[in-house]
Amino acid sequence: MMETISLADAKNNLSRLVDAASDGREIIIAKHGRPMARLVAAGKPVRLRYGTLKGQIRVADDFDAELPGEALAGFEGKGSA
Repeated sequence: MMETISLADAKNNLSRLVDAASDGREIIIAKHGRPMARLVAAGKPVRLRYGTLKGQIRVADDFDAELPGEALAGFEGKGSA
């Protein structure tokens, strides 16, 4: 179900509109009669589980070694063009 509401009404009823969106309704916010934004539910948050990628990622022993001169110059904008 979609509902169009003016920006002024949205400002005054934001809490109610957020609740409506979280219940699955789509709210269109209009400014001077023109649709400007859509308020919908954000969805479920992604939960990270530590250890999920254990054994799948490898960090090189020298990952924090100094960059070669040419690579460093490129990062500093001094590389050849």
